[in-house]
Amino acid sequence: MSADQTATPARTLGAGLEPFLERLDAEAEALAARTETWSAINSGSFELTGLKLMRAPLLDAVSALPGQVEEVQLRPSERVRPDGEVIEIEHGASIRVRVRPEAPIQVALTGHYDTVFPAAHPFQKPWRDGAMLRGPGAADMKGGIAVMLAALQAFEATPGDKRVGYEVLLSPDEEIGSMASAPLLAALGAKAHVGMTYEPALADGALVDARKGSGNFSLIVKGRAAHVGRAFADGRSAVLAAAEAALALNALNGQRDGVTFNVGAIDGGSAVNVVPERAVLRFNIRSPDAEGAIWGEAEARRIAEAANARDGISAHLHGGITRPPKPLNDQQRTIVSWTRTAGEALGLDLKFQASGGVCEGNNLAAAGCPNIDTLGPCGGGLHSDQEFALLASFSERAKLSFLMLSGLERGLFDVRSLRS
Repeated sequence: MSADQTATPARTLGAGLEPFLERLDAEAEALAARTETWSAINSGSFELTGLKLMRAPLLDAVSALPGQVEEVQLRPSERVRPDGEVIEIEHGASIRVRVRPEAPIQVALTGHYDTVFPAAHPFQKPWRDGAMLRGPGAADMKGGIAVMLAALQAFEATPGDKRVGYEVLLSPDEEIGSMASAPLLAALGAKAHVGMTYEPALADGALVDARKGSGNFSLIVKGRAAHVGRAFADGRSAVLAAAEAALALNALNGQRDGVTFNVGAIDGGSAVNVVPERAVLRFNIRSPDAEGAIWGEAEARRIAEAANARDGISAHLHGGITRPPKPLNDQQRTIVSWTRTAGEALGLDLKFQASGGVCEGNNLAAAGCPNIDTLGPCGGGLHSDQEFALLASFSERAKLSFLMLSGLERGLFDVRSLRS
């Protein structure tokens, strides 16, 4: 499809929608205040009590939408302890809202209400700092959820029957890889024509158009304990085997364009007079394309097999590429052009760039759903006590999403070009 066929003049997109855009401008302070309230509720990914507390105001907020609201219990996921034992981890529930599931155009809107900050972390309270709202989740992504819901409510306020339906999915485990919510994301992405995800845009207003894929791995190594004074030669060090595997992984960097291997930690060992019997090597692989991801995982398994072949050592690789790459293909280019057009209607010259980070947009894309995944407020300092969202961007980005939904409704953005 040519650029002329996919590009919709901004003036056509915004025509007649001025009252709704003005409404979103008037809600700017309310959006910031809602985010501030939510930011004060700790909802670290492993904090089940806090996640439950956070669901209460979210369920109240989504009840304003004209659809079925439900809490979806998630299955436990696996986690490798420092001693090498694999245990099950419980998760909070996802929140799902389905509106007009029979409509001919279906949109997936996703977000997460967990943060990276456990209850013991000192970064717990939000505050205003000039043009910024600082606080846990202010940008990533309680602010994004506020933007999403404002855009949807404005869209629902437009007159007439609608041919756009959608499903909102708010998950409690995105910051730890979406392992439990992955099946819900895959099912949603398989049936939606287009996806809208509310990670924050960059502080300069830029959005992300392509992402690397990512996988977290744990190499569980078992050796043979021995007293280093009486029977040193009888021991087989799990820590040394893990360290050699770490060096082999690091040596793979630079062998394939864009594929990275990061050794994050080695757990193991005890007293220095004991040959260590157990170790866990934790590492991450990222790749810009599917071929690189396949190669990277194969290399990791080769190194694991080499460790397992050492005398007196057993090694087991746990994990995999759980967020496939999200490349800039033709479908992604089309939805990027739609987003740019919506930005032009607001007087914005939106920029896009690739990212090595991952999010639910990777999951949707892997299920065949092209998506824009940085539709939240502009911000930065993510995953640190410097996190902030720009106050002026709350209404701006709500208007951007509103115009994208309106373009789909009016037929100005043709979803047939995405799901052909």
